[in-house]
Amino acid sequence: MHDERHSHGHKTEKLSAARFSTVIFLNIFITLSEIIGGTFSGSLSLISDALHNFSDSVSLMITFFSMRISQRKRDSRKTFGYKRAEIIAALVNGAILAGVSLFLYSEALKRFMNPKSIESGVMLTVAAFGFLGNIISVLILMKSSSQSLNIKSSYTHLLSDALSSVAVIIGGLAIRFFSLFWIDPLLSVLIASYVLVSSWRIIRDSVNILMQSAPEGIDVIMIKNDIEKLSGVSNIHHVHVWLLDDSTVHFECHVNICEDLNQSSSDKIRKDIEEILSRTYGISHTTMQFEYNTCKNHSLVGE
Repeated sequence: MHDERHSHGHKTEKLSAARFSTVIFLNIFITLSEIIGGTFSGSLSLISDALHNFSDSVSLMITFFSMRISQRKRDSRKTFGYKRAEIIAALVNGAILAGVSLFLYSEALKRFMNPKSIESGVMLTVAAFGFLGNIISVLILMKSSSQSLNIKSSYTHLLSDALSSVAVIIGGLAIRFFSLFWIDPLLSVLIASYVLVSSWRIIRDSVNILMQSAPEGIDVIMIKNDIEKLSGVSNIHHVHVWLLDDSTVHFECHVNICEDLNQSSSDKIRKDIEEILSRTYGISHTTMQFEYNTCKNHSLVGE
C-alpha cells in the first residue's frame, strides 16, 4: 500500500520585478562606470571589479527569469513543477563566477610582470560609487537571500562586489599616498580568490541538489534507527531523501510492518513516522509503501 502526504510550510518571499530590476540596473551602471574608470586610470583591480559586476548583471538576469519560470504550475510532464529552474540558474551563476576568477588571475599575473602607473583619483571616485551601488543592491536582496539558493547566489555576488570595492578604495589610497602600484594586481588576485571560493560553494550546493543528494544535517541511518524503534515496525528499506529545490525535502521508503494489517490499522504507524520526520528532521513531503514480508531486498537505500 502507498501513502503520501504533503505539507507546505515555508514560502519563499518573492522579490518584486521593480526591486530586482533596480538591482540589475545598478549593476549595469556600476559595470560601465568601472570599465570606463579602469581604462582611464589604468587600474586592473577596477577593471577586475567591473568584470565581476558584469558577471553579476548577467547572473541577476538569469536569476530573475528562472524565478519566473519556477512559478509555473505543474503539468502532466513536469509533475514536480519548475522549481529546479532556480537551481540550474544558480549553477550557471557559480560557473560564470569561476570563469571570471580564472580570467582575473591571468590578468593579474601579466600586471605583476609589467607594472603600470595608475591615476588614483579616478580609481577612488569610481570605486566609491561602485561600493555605494553594491551596498544598495545588497540591502535589497538581503532579506530574501536566506530563502532561496538562487537569490543567495546573487546576494553573494553582490556582497563580494561590495567587499571588492572596499579593497579597491584601500588600494587607491595606498597608491595615491605611497605610490604602491603593485597593490593593484595584488587586489585583483585577492578579489579573484574570494570569488572562486564563493563560486565553488554555489556550484557544490547546486550539484548536490541536482544529483538528489540527501541534505546536509540529515543522516539516513539515524532516520532508520528512529523509525525502527516504533511499535509495529520491523524495518524500513529502499530509503531515499532528496531536495527538490533548496528548501523542500522529500522522503520515501518501504516500511516492513510486524503483522499483516489493513490500511486503516496501519494509519497510526504512518502518522508516528510522519511525526518523527517532521519534528526531528523537518521533512514534510513523504511517500511510504507499507509491506508485510513481501520485499526480499531490505538494503537501506535499495537499488
